[in-house]
Amino acid sequence: MRAATSGGDTSPPEALAPLLKRCGLGDEYAFADLYDQVSPRIFGLVKRIIRDPAQSEEVTQEAFLEIWRQAARFDLARGSALAWMMTIAHRRAVDRVRSVEATSTRDVEYGHRHQAVEYDSTSEVVQSRMDAQRVRKAMGSLTDTQRQAIELAYFRGCTHTEVATMLGVPLGTAKSRVRDGLIRLRDTIGGER
Repeated sequence: MRAATSGGDTSPPEALAPLLKRCGLGDEYAFADLYDQVSPRIFGLVKRIIRDPAQSEEVTQEAFLEIWRQAARFDLARGSALAWMMTIAHRRAVDRVRSVEATSTRDVEYGHRHQAVEYDSTSEVVQSRMDAQRVRKAMGSLTDTQRQAIELAYFRGCTHTEVATMLGVPLGTAKSRVRDGLIRLRDTIGGER
């Protein structure tokens, strides 16, 4: 941001309107003069709203860019040139504050939504042990042939063909023992819950 040549306004506020009109016609020298005269006030206003010097400089530049682009729309009948420029700067500063707040809020909400939920693993261990006790108790309700078939198929990970071979029974019989054992387990465990 180019520093002003003096500590403040060098001409009365009514002298700004003709400069602004010339800016509307594309006069870069008029814009440079206008900038020199009002930049300390514009920057001061923006800094009071935003508080961060670096962002205040950025927003001040954005405000002056908008002033340059919109200068042809300035209407002296609706207010002074300084008030018109200060309104643009104020609006830009407020927009920046809202944008920063919205981003911050969005980040916080995202963090809350995606935060790992803490839980007590002790309850999982207890539940697992209780389930294991139910299964052991239910296994006691099976016939010896059903229990052997279930142990081979589910605790040792054998296929039905391997179960049939190990038990010395036909494949269909091994499948029936496993199925019947699972049905009895389901009925026994289901009744305990």
